[in-house]
Amino acid sequence: MVDTSPYTGTSGESIPMADPEVRIAFEEESGDMELQGDGEMVDASEIAAANGESEADDESASAEQGKPAPRVTFVDYLKSPIVELIVGSGPDRTLLTAHQALLVQSPFLAAAIDEASGGHVDLIDEDLDAVSCFLEYLYTGEYFPHKTSSGTLESDPSTLAIDNTGEQLLKHAKVYTLAGKLGISALKSLSHSKIHLVTSSAPAEIAYARYVYSSTLPTDVTIRKPIASYWGQRSHVLRHETDGFQEMCLGFPEFAYDVLTYVLDAEEKRERRREEGEAPRSTRKRVRGDR
Repeated sequence: MVDTSPYTGTSGESIPMADPEVRIAFEEESGDMELQGDGEMVDASEIAAANGESEADDESASAEQGKPAPRVTFVDYLKSPIVELIVGSGPDRTLLTAHQALLVQSPFLAAAIDEASGGHVDLIDEDLDAVSCFLEYLYTGEYFPHKTSSGTLESDPSTLAIDNTGEQLLKHAKVYTLAGKLGISALKSLSHSKIHLVTSSAPAEIAYARYVYSSTLPTDVTIRKPIASYWGQRSHVLRHETDGFQEMCLGFPEFAYDVLTYVLDAEEKRERRREEGEAPRSTRKRVRGDR
């Protein structure tokens, strides 16, 4: 019960008490309490929590009203620390540098930078050209040769129109495996799409297949399956154009198995269509540019 009788001050003057409808705050050992107008005791922490929820709701409402979030600009990337990348070893050892804010887009490099001592990261087992393509992609969103609007690769004066050695195929294949290791899925997809835009010969295809089957996991059907399809459709012809086909089959049994599986699956489909009375259809599907 609240005493509403006048309070007599030290001077003897009567001072009226505050209206009981107004909250009177006081402290107890159990914590701050407030007395509501109806006499109910309420923990002040509950009121603070309620106020906090109200403020959070206000912030959320402000965000929904269109206040833009801070944008990370390219200048912000360029202001970040410089990280040294040691690529290769021995006489091929090369020092490259890049901005940390861009490099940490790779989970692999982000962890390596955190653990690095001396401000450099060792990539001694990586291909220099592949790392260069990766850095070009980080800064520009593409790497040379770029894909054109017509779905082809821009011309490269330093290479022949037909890849006879596998150099062009291997360039993109090495970017593909590096992007997989670094966890940059968009670059992995980009490099894989470029592989299928290279016009190549049988020896180049063998060199490419050898790299893929020695550098990727059996579960990576994204890059392995098109190789099996390519050779499954053409091995009866292309095996006469290169001595590498037999060597590839003996050296990489998984390659031989994948090609054989493709051939048997294709024959099974043809047999099923014959039984169903369908006209036979060609299984030839060009995986890369025709020679």
